[in-house]
Amino acid sequence: MPDIIQLLPDSIANQIAAGEVVQRPASVVKELLENALDAKSASIRLIIKDAGKTSIQVIDDGKGMSETDERKAFERHATSKIRSADDLFAIRTMGFRGEALASIAAIAHVELVTRQAADELGTKLIIEGSSVNRQEKVQTMPGTSITVKNLFYNVPARRKFLKSDAVELKHITDEFHRIALANPEIHFSFHHNGNELYHLPKGNLKQRIVGILGKNYAEKLIPVQENTDIVAISGFIGKPDAAKKSQADQYIFVNQRFIKSHYVSHAVRTAFEEVIAPDLFPFYFLFLEIDPSRIDINVHPTKTEIKFEEERLVYNYVKVSVKHSLGQYSLSPMLDFTQDPAFGKFVSTAPHGVGNTHSRQESEFGYTSKGTSPSRDGWQEVYQSLVSGNSPTPMPFSRELFSLENEASSLSPLEETGVNPSYLTQPFQLHHTFVLHQVKSGLLVIDQQAAHERVLYEQYLDTLQTGEYASQKELFPRTIQLDPAKAALFHTMLDQLHGVGFEIEDFGHNAFVLHGSPAGIDESTSIETIIDQLIDQYSYNLELHLGVQENIARSLALSASMKRGRKLEKEEMRHLTDRLFACSLPYKSPSGRKCFYILELDELIRRFTQ
Repeated sequence: MPDIIQLLPDSIANQIAAGEVVQRPASVVKELLENALDAKSASIRLIIKDAGKTSIQVIDDGKGMSETDERKAFERHATSKIRSADDLFAIRTMGFRGEALASIAAIAHVELVTRQAADELGTKLIIEGSSVNRQEKVQTMPGTSITVKNLFYNVPARRKFLKSDAVELKHITDEFHRIALANPEIHFSFHHNGNELYHLPKGNLKQRIVGILGKNYAEKLIPVQENTDIVAISGFIGKPDAAKKSQADQYIFVNQRFIKSHYVSHAVRTAFEEVIAPDLFPFYFLFLEIDPSRIDINVHPTKTEIKFEEERLVYNYVKVSVKHSLGQYSLSPMLDFTQDPAFGKFVSTAPHGVGNTHSRQESEFGYTSKGTSPSRDGWQEVYQSLVSGNSPTPMPFSRELFSLENEASSLSPLEETGVNPSYLTQPFQLHHTFVLHQVKSGLLVIDQQAAHERVLYEQYLDTLQTGEYASQKELFPRTIQLDPAKAALFHTMLDQLHGVGFEIEDFGHNAFVLHGSPAGIDESTSIETIIDQLIDQYSYNLELHLGVQENIARSLALSASMKRGRKLEKEEMRHLTDRLFACSLPYKSPSGRKCFYILELDELIRRFTQ
């Protein structure tokens, strides 16, 4: 039987390696920027076209390469960082395996121009599909310029699966943010299709955060600084009142390298759990310095996942450090001796008929109509009833007590939900979160936020499809300033936003002027916050392969809906219930949460008779 195992040619082996190292244009950007960092550059420029699909160029002023090194750099496992196996456990550079350039050259057209400061001339190297086409002397500045064109030109199946330019640009921007944040002492610039998105002069970490994410972050940052015998922790965390609905702007760096660690993320989340709501997420920029021998960074091809030798200790140190910073800035939880009006009402034991019958809240709960202080008359009546011994006579249990008056004999089209609008009684709000209705089958409990999300989602989707919308004009136009990444994404959304009632025009320099917004948006949330959340949600939903209209409708519904904790009037509760059950799918919100739940009467009776 002939031998069937054979060695692969280098060109095929490099393409296979590229499948691990190069997943999309952002992967190339990451590798090229890291190489520029390892070259001890003081200034780095990133220039891309068509979200990296056409061209990616990185220019640095680092130490450059010799003519021989330039050729070796594109060989597999060629590296300047590793000399022995022991070096794997003391790595402080970005790249070290020597696979990136070989993998990139296997699936793209690459042009490398480099020069060392001591040389008079530099060298240009042109490679296509792992084959060297030309190498020649050229006049150039000290440093290195590498251009990657036509990514995946010889792997059309991989190129076909690239996402839209907006998605790919988002991933490139994410990689740029991570590297720029980790190296504030280096000047960075980022150009896309001829437009400069970022110009970041060298400075300190806070200046770099503000330069990337915007000036409004300057007042939201709390410094973190702790040194232990195992790890040194520094950076910034966000104030609790600046927590977001998404896990955006969460950065963890170990030895200046961006990493993903469930341990560290959970530690930060645990430190914040007493000062933010469960459905909110803090933002943070944490830097951990640790002996390289105590971690393993070679556990994933992209080197974004590492393993700590002492995970539990690192976890505790991070949690304590974050809590300490919150405490130093008087943001740790404190005992609150003030009484929440939602829980501070005292139930009267007076018999029926005591007090004013037209205001049960004044008579039964002992509060005035303003709800701020107990009613003296109400308390006197309660006291007199107790002294006279006229306590209420307990009534025998009967199922008839739970029957509704004037029951209708026919069911509505919403029979499958168990809710008939004719059975709805006066609604009641529980903890400013749930709307309660007594219905024929028991108790209807509506999640006000999830229900409003469903209502708005179907409303906006219908508006986008029919083109009929209502817009509420601003008394004075307001300017909204965004960071470059969000501004680029917001540009792609404008046409669809105009279709739901937004009146927004581009003002230039990442600024937009708002003249009007859709009717029905929750007024308790500022329009700036809604737009910021809208962009975050839209960006997240891009990964779900949603249609543009569905994405806009879902993102706007999640951002503009009323939130838990908002007090509703009776009429608002009734209106929300009516609109929810007029929806085509009232059962769940666009984010997948239940909109309502029916607590069956039989279940309640069973609990009281066990």
